[in-house]
Amino acid sequence: MTRIVHLSDLHFGFHRAALAEPLLARVNGAGADLVVVTGDVTHRGRSGQYAQAAAFLSRIRAPLMVVPGNHDVPLYNLAVRYLAPYAGFRRAMGRDLVPVRQAGGARVLGLNSVDPFAVQRGIIRTGEIGRLIGRLDPLATNIVALHHPLEHLAQVDKELARRAPQALARLERAGAQIVLSGHLHVWATGAMLEQTAHPGVLQIQAGTALCGRLSDRQNEFAVLQIDGPMLTIERHIAPMDEPDFRPPEYEHFSRESGIWVAHQPPETPIVPGATETAFSTA
Repeated sequence: MTRIVHLSDLHFGFHRAALAEPLLARVNGAGADLVVVTGDVTHRGRSGQYAQAAAFLSRIRAPLMVVPGNHDVPLYNLAVRYLAPYAGFRRAMGRDLVPVRQAGGARVLGLNSVDPFAVQRGIIRTGEIGRLIGRLDPLATNIVALHHPLEHLAQVDKELARRAPQALARLERAGAQIVLSGHLHVWATGAMLEQTAHPGVLQIQAGTALCGRLSDRQNEFAVLQIDGPMLTIERHIAPMDEPDFRPPEYEHFSRESGIWVAHQPPETPIVPGATETAFSTA
């Protein structure tokens, strides 16, 4: 069994400072084998914000990997944005923009989806998916971690990252099983699985862990518990008007059939009228 904490969109510099300690306590109490941060550790890529982010992340006791988000490159300093966009990230978070970590039975592969020449929209660079495919482990649960989602729900009005559809199709064919992302500040797992044409890949799109934007309405993070083909997700939510995270909500998935299905675990009482739901390309 492997436990992975997924954090995204911390936005230090525009974060809920009072929630930082409760978040740290939850993360350190999760019994994680690895903590994965999918970008936007800062709000504007400034040195002081990186210092805050680094101080927070240094207190996480589990092994850590971080990939950059679009907010982690300077927005207004155009010279740095275009000539050395990742200088601040590398100083604070480490030089590797595409880290790879092994955690129990899971292999987590980082992908840098940031386009310094765009404000929000991401990009999957030529050659990056081939690099990832070459590093997949056929004996592990292969997880790709990036900032920008590879697919959007129908109601999302932001542009999808360039080459995202091709990347998702290739990753599914190659045997990647899970994609972790953030960026949208909106949680999506089961709803994404219900509409996707790629049910071999479970896309876990995280909400924001600490951003103080009131329109987000809540902060949250997730814990993945992987046990062979079974996956349980603990979703920890802190509404904007509450000082701490609520007890976790649970989602359960299985890929025993070769594609992901959402299901009701046997030990959980079945809600009347609820049934196991399978999603396919039909």
